[in-house]
Amino acid sequence: MKIALLGYGKMGQIIERFSLERGHEIVLKIGIENLDDLTVDNLEKADVAIDFSAPHAAVDNIYKCFEANVPVVVGTTGWYGELQRIKNDCEASNNTLLYGSNFSIGVNIFFHLNKVLAKLMNNYPAYEVQVEEIHHTQKLDAPSGTAMTIAEGIIEEMDNKKEWVNELEGTPISEKLRNDQLLIESLRIENVPGTHTVVYSSEVDDIEIKHTAHSRAGFALGAVVAAEWLQNKKGFYSIADIFNFRD
Repeated sequence: MKIALLGYGKMGQIIERFSLERGHEIVLKIGIENLDDLTVDNLEKADVAIDFSAPHAAVDNIYKCFEANVPVVVGTTGWYGELQRIKNDCEASNNTLLYGSNFSIGVNIFFHLNKVLAKLMNNYPAYEVQVEEIHHTQKLDAPSGTAMTIAEGIIEEMDNKKEWVNELEGTPISEKLRNDQLLIESLRIENVPGTHTVVYSSEVDDIEIKHTAHSRAGFALGAVVAAEWLQNKKGFYSIADIFNFRD
């Protein structure tokens, strides 16, 4: 494949390494120093684009790919408020997009495990559930897209949770948490690639599941695998479409 990298920071450089190791070619690299090179003509040289840019840039990048009729894998988070509009436009224009809050294979196993556990714990209301996410201080959005996916999986399976709320370290939530709200606590610590924990607490014990990323490599490799999977497909997909987990 010929790949366009949209967002050539630390993640983009690791994606480049895995792409080359798997026999692909990088035909376009867009970083903050060459944003003017992100043109339809340049994108048309690629078979697929992989976006790990920034929340404020992702939507414009997606529409640029649509204009060039180039499939795009979007690993950037923080733009999901536009998700339904982009889905509609993708399908209406016969384009191709795959998005995910996290492309790591381990995290996607964790997503599935989280939903299975939440479904089980729905029968035990004595346990209160909370999500914690820890990331490096350069992460621009809070909560992480991964934490939101975890929280939405819990809400989907538990009758007593209707919405999540976020508490970023140093800026506590202003009102008392309601029983139907799920807390996502966000912490920002230097050099932490990503740690996500779900804790069910009762008066007598705690039950905890946790995923700890040791580096960005798992995210990067997963994005390349997703780009390979997307070839010869049309439509709007999420990372969950790649996996076939069964309870």
